Amino acid sequence: MLVRVTTARESATRDAAAIASGIPSRALMQRAGAAAAAEIARAYAPLLRGTVAIAAGPGNNGGDAWVVARALATAGVRVRVEAVGDPRTDDARAERTLAEPVVDAGGVDGARLIIDGLLGTGTRGAPRGAIAECIARINAARDAGATVVALDVPSGLDADTGAAAHAVIADSTATFGTLKRGLLVARAAAGRIVVLDIGLDARSDDDAPALVDERRVYRTLPPIAANAHKGTRRRLVIVGGALGMAGAPMLAARAAMRSGIGMVRVLVAPPNLAAVQQRVPYALAGTWPERDDDVRASILDWADAVVIGPGLGRTDASRALVERILRAWRGPVLLDADALNVFAGSAAMLGSLLAGRAALITPHVAELGRLAGVATANVESRRFEIGAELARTINAAVLLKGVPTVISGVNGERLVSATGSPVLAAAGSGDLLSGIAGTLLAQLDDAVAAGACAAWAHGRAAELASIGHASIRGIALKRVERALSDVWPGGEPSPDYPVLAELPAIRDQA
Repeated sequence: MLVRVTTARESATRDAAAIASGIPSRALMQRAGAAAAAEIARAYAPLLRGTVAIAAGPGNNGGDAWVVARALATAGVRVRVEAVGDPRTDDARAERTLAEPVVDAGGVDGARLIIDGLLGTGTRGAPRGAIAECIARINAARDAGATVVALDVPSGLDADTGAAAHAVIADSTATFGTLKRGLLVARAAAGRIVVLDIGLDARSDDDAPALVDERRVYRTLPPIAANAHKGTRRRLVIVGGALGMAGAPMLAARAAMRSGIGMVRVLVAPPNLAAVQQRVPYALAGTWPERDDDVRASILDWADAVVIGPGLGRTDASRALVERILRAWRGPVLLDADALNVFAGSAAMLGSLLAGRAALITPHVAELGRLAGVATANVESRRFEIGAELARTINAAVLLKGVPTVISGVNGERLVSATGSPVLAAAGSGDLLSGIAGTLLAQLDDAVAAGACAAWAHGRAAELASIGHASIRGIALKRVERALSDVWPGGEPSPDYPVLAELPAIRDQA
């Protein structure tokens, strides 16, 4: 089942569509609360031996909290509820009436497990009054060692933008039906994120992007046949490595080999040729093609896909090189880093060169801003939309790196990859991604699929490399590179109803 990444409005539209189809609104509330209670029991069983404190607000999020309270209490857990305001909806009032006989009244102080049901996805702006005071006490209790689980979103977190200056800081968030954008932007506030099924599948025709998960990657990756050889696993050319930047294409080449490419050729500035031959012995090596005949010999007659950009440099000569290759080579191509920077403000020109093939660009926010001629802040604030707009202009899929990564196709399709960790915030990380994505582009000939699977694998490798190192500020990229051999799924993932997706906690690192 697809997990959609939605705004607050898109989430509300899906709820309304489910209700219009005949599902009572209270049934959705009961499903949400029951699913959250089951997930809490699964994840935090040892903490249920003590008292569980629940903060219930006046809206439907508070109604969900009352359902959780009753479910846990009926299962034998000692539950006390702090009601912050009277319920404002009939559904929430009904659930409070059912829960009150089996729970105690009381505050969140002193509990080892606190469930936050104060505010939901529809709230905007900083919390005020008793709600703000309760949020402060929840955060203070967490600082003192309590575990906090938020229902749908941490109270005070903007479900669209991720603004969380006055929000609950949760160890885990149980979100309902869809994955809210703000949770992916504010990973430090959301903690571990679990998307729970409440019966909203196919209840809306909106075009909200889908989450890239292990199932999608497993089903998309091409199998490697038992009798495969280096030719059937495809051949990739990587063009980059200006003077002083030989490391970037070498990292990309290593990632490509770890990702399953059959053969790789690295074309660099002449002074860097010896370094590549010494440090990447499994790669063929050559110098930049200076004439059309050189392009034919080094690329056209050999490659299945081409990556251009790692360490290329921002000069007139490097732009001329990119144009020369793109005019001659009409097969799958990936542009990254300086191959994009040399076209700053010339997106339409680049689009004319990329038209008619499987093409992928992999910018970070500053690179996309330069190419599109917009401010970096504008790119950040429109992360989920701007890639699709640019894709139509440049005739290429856009993989906008960051938290989260958004992949957009020329036909408007959008995917979101939420794997990753702060390990990736280091020089060379993007070069590894180029090697992974270039491999998959050669093997799939599908820019959106290659970008989505590569982003997921790149992020998952970082998560694996981070295990046991949560307090270390920097980890060598070689750990991420080595982890690539462990990220590819080994078999069909099994569903874990009602969990639709689960993302690990990503915290600020000391």
